[in-house]
Amino acid sequence: MKNKEYWITQLGLEAHPEGGYFAETYRSKRTINLEEFEGERNLSTGIYFLIDKGAFSAFHKIKSDEMWHFYDGDPLIVHMIDEKGNYSQQTIGRSIESGEVLQFVVPANVWFASEVKGSGDYSLVGCTVSPGFDFGDFELAARTLIDKFSQHAELLSRLMR
Repeated sequence: MKNKEYWITQLGLEAHPEGGYFAETYRSKRTINLEEFEGERNLSTGIYFLIDKGAFSAFHKIKSDEMWHFYDGDPLIVHMIDEKGNYSQQTIGRSIESGEVLQFVVPANVWFASEVKGSGDYSLVGCTVSPGFDFGDFELAARTLIDKFSQHAELLSRLMR
């Protein structure tokens, strides 16, 4: 049976700054210049991403859309808070009949965090970002976000570093 150690080893995953493990699998050679970004961006990037039980991907946002793809393990909950403070969530997994999806897009500039659903052991997903991911477009949530969205204080506190 495959477990998180299998995937970490086989895919060469390393610790990710926001939590979990990752490996970049694709970075387009073609680039683009858009006015909302400082400098060139690759057209697209892709990673494997694994989160294990008890860990989480902390609230953050990026300037690009990010498509999530489910691969293996347990369902993953993606928590989102938009610029107006509206909360939503989507579970990424194989149980389509119960509302889970195999793919899901987090829109650009939406705060989001993720965690394994329930008592699951791990979730292995992929993330495709377009325009491509650049750490210059990444913002890890600061505690001041709790003041801005106090109606979500409990969730933000639980899923922040």
